[in-house]
Amino acid sequence: MTKSMTAFAQAEARNVSWEIRSVNQRYLDVTFRLPESMRVLETELRALTKSFVSRGKIDCVLSVSDDQATIKLAVDEQLLQALDGLQDIVAQKTNSNRSNNALELLRWPGVIKEPTPNLDSQFDAVRSLFSKALEQLVAMRRTEGDALTHIIEEKLLVFGDMVKMIRQSQPKIIADHQEKLKTKLAELTAEADPGRLEQELVLMANKSDIAEELDRLDTHISEVRNTLHQKGAIGRRLDFLMQELNREANTLSSKSLDTVTTFSAVDMKVLIEQMREQIQNIE
Repeated sequence: MTKSMTAFAQAEARNVSWEIRSVNQRYLDVTFRLPESMRVLETELRALTKSFVSRGKIDCVLSVSDDQATIKLAVDEQLLQALDGLQDIVAQKTNSNRSNNALELLRWPGVIKEPTPNLDSQFDAVRSLFSKALEQLVAMRRTEGDALTHIIEEKLLVFGDMVKMIRQSQPKIIADHQEKLKTKLAELTAEADPGRLEQELVLMANKSDIAEELDRLDTHISEVRNTLHQKGAIGRRLDFLMQELNREANTLSSKSLDTVTTFSAVDMKVLIEQMREQIQNIE
């Protein structure tokens, strides 16, 4: 099934959020932007990405915010008791009243203990959500791929009609061309060697015979259609087939005996370029 390399996916759960963007690239290029505490997961996440996609530039951004609902503050009781005792000593030494402002004690460094995050739990959430985001990304790439397939198949229909039209017109074009040659030969005043003339006619007929090119064009068109419905990465194969189509169209143009065929070959190359532009986005 055809998959595009252009897509976007977003997955969120509580305090974890993933954004994944994918654009066309010749090879697979995966980059991560992770909080420092999550850097240890990068190798594992990169391997997981490769199991979902095989081509494209993939940008993965992870955001992890503090879950205020689960934060529980704690107090260092030993430090608090020590500070309380120091207050008594200071009050005695200075003959002053001790402060009973609890906020002043809480401002002392280390009195409030920040909770140690449960990294294992966060790691599991990040992994699970990343898999969901990748699944969304692949689903969007398939949807975009279906649209690209439809566009290319429409252009293949037009391309195939051109090949059919050229094939049907060839007998009359060749007959007209031979008639013109006979007329020119009849106008020659000098006698020509019949054997040599026959060789020249055969040589000219071989040079202008485009039946093989038309057959190869039909073959390549069928192969493009088949490739569009194959599994896995097909973009490079499709690009190669576009090169083959273009090569045959060029040969067709160079061997053409009439302007109609020449212009049709030009139209073919335009269609090939249009298909190639779409294929650049296919995985």
